[in-house]
Amino acid sequence: MPWQLDNGIAVERQERSAAGTFLVWNRRIHYFLGLYLLFFTWLFVFTGLLLNHPRWQFAQFWPNRVQTTSEYHVQAPAGGSDVERARDLMRQLGIAGEIQWPAQRPGPLAFQVSRPGLVLDVKADLEQGRVTVQRNQLNGWGVMHLLHTFTGVPAADARNTRDWTLTTVWALSMDAVALGLIVMVFSSYIMWYRLRAKRLGGIFALLLGFVSCGTFIGALRWLI
Repeated sequence: MPWQLDNGIAVERQERSAAGTFLVWNRRIHYFLGLYLLFFTWLFVFTGLLLNHPRWQFAQFWPNRVQTTSEYHVQAPAGGSDVERARDLMRQLGIAGEIQWPAQRPGPLAFQVSRPGLVLDVKADLEQGRVTVQRNQLNGWGVMHLLHTFTGVPAADARNTRDWTLTTVWALSMDAVALGLIVMVFSSYIMWYRLRAKRLGGIFALLLGFVSCGTFIGALRWLI
């Protein structure tokens, strides 16, 4: 019997040790992940305010853009498709960014190259070997605005695909930020639940948030 009691005590200590280790790492992940995501969160919170209030004069960027037009002579681009020809023209012109195709492209080869802070409208007359580039340089407000919405793939446009490496890196980074915030939320639930004196208030706040969010979702769904 004594050895059974000793085994039971050892198992209980091991379980407590595992639980303690989990709680320590839960706090560490919450703290350090929060510090890492702090500036990403501020960026999206602030740019979200700008998107909600497009009439704020101090944050206007498109009317204040610097627009210039240049003309270049180029060699006939290589490639059998429009995408290959566009990439070859970009290489010759020394520009980089996400290619966006217009809904209809009659006549000369025309496309847009965009990246945060810069939008280029490219029109190429391949027979004449002449390319016109309209450059739209945005200010800092425009950069932050595009960082909030920059995915490289319009939601309702099946013709455009993500073709710039940095766009993919940025999109994956935003996925990581979203996952990090989910981890932080769940880790905060664990820390809250261990505070017995705060459980009632926490339950009230949790239910209030659930009801508020559900009300908005239900109201919007009803209006649609």
